[in-house]
Amino acid sequence: QVQLVESGGGLVQAGGSLRLSCAASGPTFATYGMGWFRQAPGKEREFVAAISRYGTILKYAESVRGRFTISRDKSKNTVYLQMNSLKPEDTAVYYCAAQGTAVVYTTAYNYPYWGRGTQVTVSS
Repeated sequence: QVQLVESGGGLVQAGGSLRLSCAASGPTFATYGMGWFRQAPGKEREFVAAISRYGTILKYAESVRGRFTISRDKSKNTVYLQMNSLKPEDTAVYYCAAQGTAVVYTTAYNYPYWGRGTQVTVSS
């Protein structure tokens, strides 16, 4: 079973950047497809980005395409979310998630493993 710990959240002004990290425990990190989701107050958790187990397939929500980049570093057992041109509507708790198949899922229920989240706040 993989354990996930997010970091890198914080307060940033609109137009700024942040890089989120998700550190995964265990020797089988390379076998997991990874995803980032977010949840704003009063809203449902929504898909942000996902990456295949070998990093060859990337998927993004339309709302972040062109601004956010997901990547992974096998040597560090870490997946990243680089967020540029941040907007106030990006404010949310961001969660890292993992699932053990070759499919790149964009729906939360396909991910059995979750981190506790990191808060991102974008001020206008």
